[in-house]
Amino acid sequence: MNTKEIHISDYNYALPDERIAKFPLKERDHSKLLIYRHGEVGEDVFFHLPDYLPKGSLMVFNNTKVIQARMHFRKETGALIEVFLLEPAEPSDYELMFQTTCSCSWYCMVGNLKKWKEGTLKREFVVDDATFVMTATRKAEHGTSHLVEFQWMPLNGSSVNRQPSFAEVIDAVGELPIPPYLNRETQESDKTTYQTVYSKIKGSVAAPTAGLHFTERVLQAIDKCGIEREELTLHVGAGTFKPVKSEQIADHEMHTEYVSVKRSTLERLIAHDAQAIAVGTTSVRTLESLYYMGVKLAANPDLTEEELHVNQWEPYEKESGGANGGVLSPVDALRQIVAWLDRHEINTLHSSTQIIIAPGYDYKIVKMLVTNFHQPQSTLLLLVSAFVKGDWHVIYDYALAHEFRFLSYGDSSLLIP
Repeated sequence: MNTKEIHISDYNYALPDERIAKFPLKERDHSKLLIYRHGEVGEDVFFHLPDYLPKGSLMVFNNTKVIQARMHFRKETGALIEVFLLEPAEPSDYELMFQTTCSCSWYCMVGNLKKWKEGTLKREFVVDDATFVMTATRKAEHGTSHLVEFQWMPLNGSSVNRQPSFAEVIDAVGELPIPPYLNRETQESDKTTYQTVYSKIKGSVAAPTAGLHFTERVLQAIDKCGIEREELTLHVGAGTFKPVKSEQIADHEMHTEYVSVKRSTLERLIAHDAQAIAVGTTSVRTLESLYYMGVKLAANPDLTEEELHVNQWEPYEKESGGANGGVLSPVDALRQIVAWLDRHEINTLHSSTQIIIAPGYDYKIVKMLVTNFHQPQSTLLLLVSAFVKGDWHVIYDYALAHEFRFLSYGDSSLLIP
């Protein structure tokens, strides 16, 4: 199969609006769980998930945390401008970004852009009973986004005990960005329900929603079943909602997402023969990207973290170890990364991926997948179809016929090809 020639219209299905879950269930782990095993489909309740997982297997979670990325400013004219944080520009490192205490800049989407042709936007906010003023200045276009510089200082130069970090600023000023297809305003409850219980590392503008079903009870049951758990980080970008507008996916440009994987996680993967159960498509994209990073290092051990970036079509090019032409085993690919970390005397890999996983893709590391039900004609549906060897219709027909709830706050599935 020539993956680039796939017609996205072949991955359409009728999704009635009433099947899109607008809110989560009161108890996360009481959602329905579709079980797809070797072509057979059944269902259960999510808190029984551990019963279906092989003892001694390794489960990998994405521990990213959703930030309050949506900010509103009102101009003196009364116009309301929305500034949506996409990706840190200066500093470009996520961890450093949230620690900054005076100014920073981000690549942003801007709503009502025609009303903000020039000038600086301002708004006040309070941290620790002290009032500050934040300004936003639009600097330059950056593809479809805009570079925006933010500054914050005490109101009227008043003295304060300390300057708040940018993490505190967006907690005070920002709004949690729930998916646009929910067609509702963000509510206070979303601050809790739109985060996984194991979220730790701030940076996403959308939740890794397969993880929303997990509770401490389910995680403890997984541990009791002798299933090991590891975490990695992929910061989910707004591009995850980007529709495929081209007829052939060759003309669709995937968004770039930033990944972080610890040496200990790589070593645990190697100990499990580079086989994992992925929680969510974000974990899938990270795990599968690791293989191609290892292939790059086998060819050139002196690459930088930036050069380890996985391009969209790399897995389908024989010279990159894709298109079933790779001779490097997944275990050896991971060993290449560990060796690279050792040479650089660092414990965590920081890089990025633009990988598109679609029918024709040969999975290297992920052997089982926990995932929600995705939008029609989306790259996430392509990823699922590739995993179940084109059997996605069987899964989605069953879910639609058996009252499953769809999308971010919807029900879950366990896929075992």
